[in-house]
Amino acid sequence: MRLSAVAVVLAIVQLSACSTPSSIKPVEYMDDRTAMTVASLKEPIELVPSLRQAGGMRVIASLGKRLSFAYLGPVEWDRSGSFVYGLWVHIAPGTDRPIADIRSNAALTIVLDNGTRVLTPIDAPQVGRGAYQPVASWGQTAYFELTVEMLKQMAASQKLELNVRAADDSIVNFVASGDTRGTLSQYLHSRGITDD
Repeated sequence: MRLSAVAVVLAIVQLSACSTPSSIKPVEYMDDRTAMTVASLKEPIELVPSLRQAGGMRVIASLGKRLSFAYLGPVEWDRSGSFVYGLWVHIAPGTDRPIADIRSNAALTIVLDNGTRVLTPIDAPQVGRGAYQPVASWGQTAYFELTVEMLKQMAASQKLELNVRAADDSIVNFVASGDTRGTLSQYLHSRGITDD
């Protein structure tokens, strides 16, 4: 695959993400085992490799390697009015660079307009099914701490990036494939989270 083909693929991904904002709506379900209500997006937010790594993408494309992708989404667990939040993250590794264990110390950093924040892994409540379906069965999935304040910052930020540590300690940078502010603001609204 030549660089122009990679650019076309990335453009298609960006156009499809921009053209279907209503397909990423908040959903909730009641877990039968725990009677806990789980609220998430209908689909997680997709993050693609950053164009800053375009030189590396040329090499990857010329070698016929598959690129890594990242996905994330907020989760609200409600047990009788006691709310807990988490950030679901899934890394679908390609053959471009092996990714380190995403639950290891400082493996993931989220980048927003107002700065960066290292994500801290958490143990999610044990429910019958996950809030989101992993995209790649061979990928890594984990939950991370998420406060209401951080969720509001994510919804207000034009920039939403995820830095992931690779196995060689380099950083793989992923960027949102579309504007996520509307999606996350809609999620906040559906959960009754306002600035009041």
